[in-house]
Amino acid sequence: MTSEPASLERLRVLHRSHDYIVVDKHWDIRIDSKMWYENLTVQAQLRHCFPQLADPGTYYGFRFCHQLDFSTSGALCVALNKAAAGRAYRCFKDRTVTKAYLALVRGWVEEETQTLDFAIGKNSSEGKTHMMCIEGTEGCENPKPCQTELTVLQYGVYDGEAVTKVLLQPLTGRTHQLRVHCSAIAHPIVGDVTYSLGADQTPFRMMLHAHLLHIPLDPQPLLVSAEDPFLPGVDAKWVPQRTLRTLEATMDALLERRMEERKKKEEEERVANEAKRKGSRKQKCEEESEEQRRQCQEWLSEWAGD
Repeated sequence: MTSEPASLERLRVLHRSHDYIVVDKHWDIRIDSKMWYENLTVQAQLRHCFPQLADPGTYYGFRFCHQLDFSTSGALCVALNKAAAGRAYRCFKDRTVTKAYLALVRGWVEEETQTLDFAIGKNSSEGKTHMMCIEGTEGCENPKPCQTELTVLQYGVYDGEAVTKVLLQPLTGRTHQLRVHCSAIAHPIVGDVTYSLGADQTPFRMMLHAHLLHIPLDPQPLLVSAEDPFLPGVDAKWVPQRTLRTLEATMDALLERRMEERKKKEEEERVANEAKRKGSRKQKCEEESEEQRRQCQEWLSEWAGD
């Protein structure tokens, strides 16, 4: 990742197989667009670089498994056939997908690990209908529960002002969730023009990056990471001053925890299914016993009448 603008030719591929291709989406580029004048999109990049992979049976030519905001960079998964799209969709629907984002946020976040738990709804206020907002704010419509886990990685400065590098893991999937949650704790994402109400326009991009994507597909899970763009070598305005934990160790712990959670869930489902089967067998046995008692009673009645 660099500070250079996007182009049709500049498309970094992180993973490619028969069923999926994962690209490192550029900042400030849409995934697709119905606007005739918007020629530079991820869909257009894919058509340019991999015309043979386009599916004429779809509107855009490619099946995007999930979404990333216009201003967000990072790992974006594309299914190359209908069956693959269905398998990925089920994982997203069942919330078994693990996503982790890197961000630079304004100020120094004091609480090193925390769960941000704010319901988010559509903002109906005049001039803000393109935004989301947290429950309790003016104009918030239909708020839904949302949770994000935040982990502090580093403290430092960006262009001379205090910022914190954090890892964000969305546990739900609401529009603009990470941006709204960070803003709600008074630590908006650096360069987020929308949720700073136009005040934070100096940085060349919004500092939010989809770093890791894990989809537990069967039989082979898909695990891809897009390299960290928030490094002094990429952007000299970012100067780390104190590191609390490394990105590598934090990601290892996150994936290990998710694996333990999945194993626990699978065990709970196995126990529940076994109990259900035993209940069905018991009910069947009870029904058979009742039938046997009835037949025995009939036989005794017949015997007594002889």
